Amino acid sequence: MQVLSIEGAAPNDACQPSGRLIVLTGPSGVGKGELVRSLRQRHPQLYYSISVTTRDPRPGEVHGKHYFFVSRSDFQSMIAQGELLEWAEFAGNYYGTPRTAVAEQISQGKRVLLEIELEGARKIKAVFPQALRIFILPPSLEELQARLRKRAQDSPEAIARRLNRAAEEINAASEFDIRIINDDLETAVNQLEAAVFSVGSN
Repeated sequence: MQVLSIEGAAPNDACQPSGRLIVLTGPSGVGKGELVRSLRQRHPQLYYSISVTTRDPRPGEVHGKHYFFVSRSDFQSMIAQGELLEWAEFAGNYYGTPRTAVAEQISQGKRVLLEIELEGARKIKAVFPQALRIFILPPSLEELQARLRKRAQDSPEAIARRLNRAAEEINAASEFDIRIINDDLETAVNQLEAAVFSVGSN
């Protein structure tokens, strides 16, 4: 599988085309959150879409900042009322993207960044084919396992499940417009930045 690298610094916003949806996905533990945080520190004008989830908050997570934490019944109501751009079930919990906020920000000419699971990213392609879709890869499954263990958020059984799923997800990486290997954080952030802000990406 070919991995696409994009070289060069991001141009100034004044030169940017407006309004773009960027979808970021990759296996659990690959470092998507850290990449997003680093990119948003460089470009605070990026609009980061906060997902809705039925899972319980992890230590330090804040409602409305990291996720919107809702009950399963509330989530099912959002599905029924068409309030979600996409939704998926992962590890026994639901995750989804609020539709209205994303549409409003894009209409205002902003770049909107979604960090979502593979199933959700596939749904985005179906309903929003012009979105730029980026897949984050680990250097290897061995390194991914080490990162999951270091994170210390899951039991050994849960880590095994995540690794099995990761192998399946990595096989889908070729479906995406751009693939970035998160080996060195600075290099990966630079490649992500160039992809998101490249002149021809809109």
